[in-house]
Amino acid sequence: SVQRTRSLPSLPDNVKQWLIPTCSHTHVQTLLPKPPPSLSEGKKPNHYSSSPVSLPLSTSEEQRLGPTKQGCSTSSKSTCNKDAPVCNGVAGWRPTLIHPERLKDFGIEEEECLNGEVKTFETKVVGSPEIQLMDPPKTNKKRGSERKAVPPPKPEYLRFEDISAAAFKIQSAMQKTPCTYSRLSKQYGMEIFLKKELLHYTGSVKERGVLYLLTSLNQEQQKKGVIVAKDCSFSMAVAHHAVELRIPVFVIMPASCAQPHLRVYRDYGAMVISYGSTARDSLNHARHLAKENGYLCLEEDDSVVYLAGLGTVGMEIYEQVPKLDAVIVPTGGQCSLLVSTAAAIKHLNSRITVIGVEPEGFPLLLQSLKTGSPVASELYNVPNRKLYGDLFEHSLGTHTFQLATKYVDKVVTVREEDSLVAMLRFQEFERSTVDTEGAMGLAAILAGQLPELKGKRVAVVVSSANMELDLIRQCVDRALVLDDRVSKFTVQLGDFPGDMAKLLDMLAREDIKLLDICHRRHSDKGNLFKAQVECVVETRDKTQSTQLRRILSERYPTLHWLDR
Repeated sequence: SVQRTRSLPSLPDNVKQWLIPTCSHTHVQTLLPKPPPSLSEGKKPNHYSSSPVSLPLSTSEEQRLGPTKQGCSTSSKSTCNKDAPVCNGVAGWRPTLIHPERLKDFGIEEEECLNGEVKTFETKVVGSPEIQLMDPPKTNKKRGSERKAVPPPKPEYLRFEDISAAAFKIQSAMQKTPCTYSRLSKQYGMEIFLKKELLHYTGSVKERGVLYLLTSLNQEQQKKGVIVAKDCSFSMAVAHHAVELRIPVFVIMPASCAQPHLRVYRDYGAMVISYGSTARDSLNHARHLAKENGYLCLEEDDSVVYLAGLGTVGMEIYEQVPKLDAVIVPTGGQCSLLVSTAAAIKHLNSRITVIGVEPEGFPLLLQSLKTGSPVASELYNVPNRKLYGDLFEHSLGTHTFQLATKYVDKVVTVREEDSLVAMLRFQEFERSTVDTEGAMGLAAILAGQLPELKGKRVAVVVSSANMELDLIRQCVDRALVLDDRVSKFTVQLGDFPGDMAKLLDMLAREDIKLLDICHRRHSDKGNLFKAQVECVVETRDKTQSTQLRRILSERYPTLHWLDR
C-alpha cells in the first residue's frame, strides 16, 4: 500500500503520461516533487496548463525501479523546462533526429531548470506482510529452492532459421547485390563470380548485420537512441540505417579523427560529438554516457542477431550461382562475415567448400584452429593499420570460433603485396575500386594459394570499398611497382650531344612511358666525361617489362636496375 504525506490533486492527461508508475510490492523510499501551492488550492499554474509541456525523467531512477505496472505511480527528483516542447519519444526532424532535451545527457546544455528550485515531499511504500523479509512464506522458500535446481540456460548459437528470418525482415530495405562473372576467370583458370557487397550505400557488407540489429531493438530503445564511438565501416552503417529508421544516433569521435570522416557521419544525419584525444577516450566516454542515460552503445560483436544479418550473403550467393563448388570470404578479427556465410552455405549444401582468407601478418583464426582455442589478438602486431584497420578492432570470440570450427573448411593467408596487386586487378578488369579487405579473396587466387580450385566455379565475396582517396593513390602506385609495371634504372652516358636523345628515342620506339628522368654530371671523379641518368618508366605488362630489360642490357653495359 502507498502512504503519502500529501495527496496529489488530479492533473491533465498530457501531464499524467510523464509520471513514472511503480509496483506497490516494490520496497523503495524515494523523494517526489511537491505539487506547487497553486495545485493544492485547485488552481492551475502556467506550467501545468493544458498546453504541451516537457518533464524530463531521471534515467537512473527509472532503471533502478525496473518494470512497472499500471495503477501505481511515483516520480523522481528531476528538473524540467516549462517552455520546452514535448518529447514524446517520436524521432525529431532531420538531419540529426535529436531532440534538444537529449543534449543534456551529453553536457551540452544547462541541466538546471526552473532556477534549480525543486520542492519535494516524501513517499513511503510498504509491502504486504506475506513478502516481508523477516517472515517469508514457506511457499516462497520452496519456489526459491526449485529455482536453484534449474540449470542455467544454454548459450545461444547461430542457426539457419535466424539467418532466414533476417533475410525476410531486411529484404525490403536492403538491396540484393549482384554476383557477376569476372573477366579474370580465363586468366586464372577457374570460373570466378564476384559477390559485390561494396555496392551498398556505405560501401560495406556490415550494413546487413547492422540493419537487422537495429530493427531487432525494442520500441523503447529505438526511441531513446544509440551511440557509436569507433571510426569504422560498422559505425557508418549504424549512422546511416539508424537515421533511415528514425532512431536518434550519436557519434562520439576523438579530436584526432579526420574531418572528411566526420563530415560523412553528419551527412548521414548523425549527431557528431568530439571528445578526448584518442579512440579509447571517446569509447570510454560513450560507454559511460550509455550507462548513465540509458542509451545503447553499439559495438561490433558476435551476437546471434548481428551474425544472422551477415549470413544473408551466403543465402544470396547460393541463389545466384548454381552448381557452386567453393566460396572465398575475407576474414580477420572476429571473423563474423566468414562464419555467418559459412553457416548459411553449409546448411544449403554441405559439399560446397568454404575458405577464409587472412592477412599474413595477423593469422588470428588460422592459429586459433591449430591450437584448438581462440588466440588473443594482443599476441600479434597489426602489420598496417591504415590498410587493415577494420579487421583488427576485436579479438576472435568463442561463438565465432565454434562456428568456424564447425563450418569453415580451410583458412589461408595472403601477403600485403598480393592484396595491393589484387586491388589493381579490380580497377583494371572490373572497373571498381575496393580496399585491401575487399581484395583479399582475389589475392588468394592470384597468389596461387588455392590450386585445388582450378577448373571449378568459385564465388568471391568483395566485402568493402572504404578507403581514403590519397591512400588509394598510394596503393595503386605501390601495386604498379610490385606488378613490374613501373621500373627504375640508372645508366651512364657519354657527356656528348645526342647521347641522351638516343636513349629517349629507344624508349619511344619500344612504346615505353617515361614518368621521371634525372641527369647528373660529375657524379664520379674517375669518369669526368660521363653523366649518370636515372629514369622511371611504366610498361603495359610484365612481357613488355622483360623485353625492355633485355634491350637496355644489350646496349648499355653500365645499366643498373633499382630494387622495388
